[in-house]
Amino acid sequence: MSLREMTDDLNRRKAAARQMGGPAAIARQHEAGKLTARERLDLLFDGGTFVELGALADHEPRNPQMFGKETPADGVVTGYGQVDGKTVCCAAYDFTVMAGSMGEVGERKVARMRELALRLRAPIVWLLDSSGARIQETAGSQFAGSGDLFFEQVIMSGVVPQVAAVMGPCAAGTAYIPALADVAFMVKSTSSMALGGPHLVKAAIGEDVSAEDLGGSRVHCTISGCADLEAADDEACIRSVREYLGYLTEPVKPASDPTDRRAEQLYDIVPAEPNKVYDMRKVIGAIVDDGRFMELKGGWAKSIITALGRMGGRTVGIVASQPSHRGGVLDVDSADKAARFVTLCDAYEIPLVFLVDVPGFLIGSKVEQQGIIRHGAKMLYAVSEATVPKVTVVLRKAYGAGYFVMCGRAYEADQIYAWPTAEISVMGPEGAAAIIFRKEIEAAEDPAAVRAERVGMIREMISPYVAAAGAYVDDVIDPADTRRLVVAALSAARGKRVERPARKHGLWPV
Repeated sequence: MSLREMTDDLNRRKAAARQMGGPAAIARQHEAGKLTARERLDLLFDGGTFVELGALADHEPRNPQMFGKETPADGVVTGYGQVDGKTVCCAAYDFTVMAGSMGEVGERKVARMRELALRLRAPIVWLLDSSGARIQETAGSQFAGSGDLFFEQVIMSGVVPQVAAVMGPCAAGTAYIPALADVAFMVKSTSSMALGGPHLVKAAIGEDVSAEDLGGSRVHCTISGCADLEAADDEACIRSVREYLGYLTEPVKPASDPTDRRAEQLYDIVPAEPNKVYDMRKVIGAIVDDGRFMELKGGWAKSIITALGRMGGRTVGIVASQPSHRGGVLDVDSADKAARFVTLCDAYEIPLVFLVDVPGFLIGSKVEQQGIIRHGAKMLYAVSEATVPKVTVVLRKAYGAGYFVMCGRAYEADQIYAWPTAEISVMGPEGAAAIIFRKEIEAAEDPAAVRAERVGMIREMISPYVAAAGAYVDDVIDPADTRRLVVAALSAARGKRVERPARKHGLWPV
């Protein structure tokens, strides 16, 4: 056989591999509202840049249960390419080949991809559409190498960005891939993740439940908090992946005008009255470049916002109270959400901006039984541990431990600014008056009048001018100057260096 003939044979083999599960399986995939792995890769990578590795892989022939079966690429497409001009590695599980199950050879390919991502310090994207470890190959084995996979994901954490896009079932061991990734995006109606699928749940505990109700995007984006974003379809999910990677990998853009007068909208967005609600997203939109930002876990723990945006051309992480949801009070989930996000930003050297309007932590027997103390301590721990530039802006309320966890005075904020509407105190004036002047109020002929007088007195004591007079804040600012001053503070703190005592690691409150 000549070299040309051998090359023709090679091309035929690769063309057959690219068919994956074949036309009938691809048609079923499309009927289910899903793209194939290769179609997803075409959307993820810049045109013509994807380089596939391991295209000719197949399953190990020694397993009798696999005799006669064909597993093109062994069910997972691996490779690298460019996303907005930056190198990104990827592993895309293809449901058209044995339900995207994790085979021994396929996971050998994925392990190779992890090594490459770590060596190149390139982000790795998981496109997940998999029924989990391939049962036919797991007896007496290492479960298709999934144990190595999870261990190595942990080792890679904070070294290379890991993005999981759940675009179909993500069952059993596969569900730990998004759990260990930095962020996890899901597709509405077609994606799910659970440690045991509906059939296993039925067999094990007798519960009848659909994949959607067990672990669909609604469950994980609004109830469990395991996922960061719900996309309408595969195309929207891939766009979100590209957008997220852009915040991590894009070169610095020319700074937008820091005096952008959009900021004057703030006068009309934020009410001066401390108990009136407003949408903090509008504040964020008024101060970030072009009004654009990407919110993560937006459907879960809604009393706090965690988002990526740009200010002065550079990526920032934004942690913001959300007064429109339960007054912005912090609870178990919102503390966990913020702690996770702060740790993410610190790992990848993303500066943090805190927008504070927080009445403190939720109190009562229910949240105490849920462990509000240790969950709040997680947020304290994350904010304390973060060494990236941090800028805090107190818009209105900054009460009690809520002020601490939102990067108050003691937590190495490079600048702390207060608006004229700010109130910094151990608690709100109403609560303080009720405690300090309880006997006086109860004994008064007109308790309501005495209470109002004492509340007003305390409100004057906790005004931002008192904090500024004691140098507890760096300045009281015109709200319209917020964007300009935050951009300047972040620019000044770019070379920030923070020393910590030598140690192996601290102990997270859990």
